[in-house]
Amino acid sequence: MRLRWKISLTITAVCCAVAVVLGVLVHNVVAKQTVGEVRKEIRLALDNAIAAYEYGTSTSGSNTELEPRELPDELKELVKRGERGSMVGERAGQPVMWAAAPADKKALAVWTPYASTRTRLDTIDTAILGSALLAAGLVTLAGLFLAARISRRLGAAAQFARRITEGDLDARVGMDAGRGKGRDEVRDVAHALDTMASSLQSRIETEKQFTADVAHELRTPLTGMVAAAGLLPEGRPKEMINDRLQALRLLTEDLLEISRLDSGAETADLDEHQLGALVRHSVRASGLEAQVRVVRDVAVRTDRRRVDRILANLIANAHRHGRPPVEITVDGLVVVVRDHGDGYPRELVEHGPQRFRTGDPGRGKGHGLGLTIVAGQASVLGIVVEFTNAPDGGARTVLRLPASPPDPL
Repeated sequence: MRLRWKISLTITAVCCAVAVVLGVLVHNVVAKQTVGEVRKEIRLALDNAIAAYEYGTSTSGSNTELEPRELPDELKELVKRGERGSMVGERAGQPVMWAAAPADKKALAVWTPYASTRTRLDTIDTAILGSALLAAGLVTLAGLFLAARISRRLGAAAQFARRITEGDLDARVGMDAGRGKGRDEVRDVAHALDTMASSLQSRIETEKQFTADVAHELRTPLTGMVAAAGLLPEGRPKEMINDRLQALRLLTEDLLEISRLDSGAETADLDEHQLGALVRHSVRASGLEAQVRVVRDVAVRTDRRRVDRILANLIANAHRHGRPPVEITVDGLVVVVRDHGDGYPRELVEHGPQRFRTGDPGRGKGHGLGLTIVAGQASVLGIVVEFTNAPDGGARTVLRLPASPPDPL
């Protein structure tokens, strides 16, 4: 149930409860007053009838009767105990108010018509019920209107939050949380959301700029170091230096690639390929072992170089952090890469890869850029990437290729 209906139903329920309580209170007060007036009149008539009886005056024809047959049994019992009282009953099929008192051990009773009083009470009850329904209807409409406004504003905030989640950090709700008359909790939430998006955007832009600056600053001295290493005499020291320089060169290339992906300037060079053959080519190009199984082959239009980069990083990550065998399954437009290690850490599965973070210490060493490159290159090709863990153990990455690739920018 949507929020506005919940609010409206709550307001309606409260309004109806209040209307019922007030209606009962008003009914009781009015009924007590109205019936009290009739009782006062009938008791006065009873006093006059008793006085007339004691003086021997005839009571016939004055709504007075001694031991009337239709007198309610409750009043008869009351008179037998020597008490007097009044109550509503019937006489000749019509509602009347009876009053009776003892007279020579007999019941002397008077009556007065009660139909008009009952009609009056019914009219009052109808008016109370109508007023309650009208008030409940008006309050419900007002509540629905206010709830719709709140729901609409919260829905707008949620829509912008989804856009921010999808990566549109320029999205803003735009409800200024000012002071005074226009301020409320919804504006506060919207303002907090806009502030969070601005802060997040600033942090991400700073991180992107830092990555780009580091990559470019490293490139020049690295080139000089590689050239200088080539002048060293052959031997184990030179091999060790070249090995570390190669690792530094790969890190710099990864940083430059991420910098280009962050800038949004990357475009895909699309061509037709058979997906099974493309995956096998990527495995051979990676120089690492992986078992390829094609369940259902399809033709795709994609960028082979970027697919190579995606699969090479996934295979390298599986060998570095997992355990063999590394298996790749092609089933239509879905490619699954898995190893048989301890699996991805929970943080990576829940939040995706983050640069310079490799998860828990048990996953070995690394700079955390490989899976970040996978996510970036997949975004260029319109591929949906899912990082999960296999039920029987091992990291499992699912690549869902689009039926039609995104248009180049």
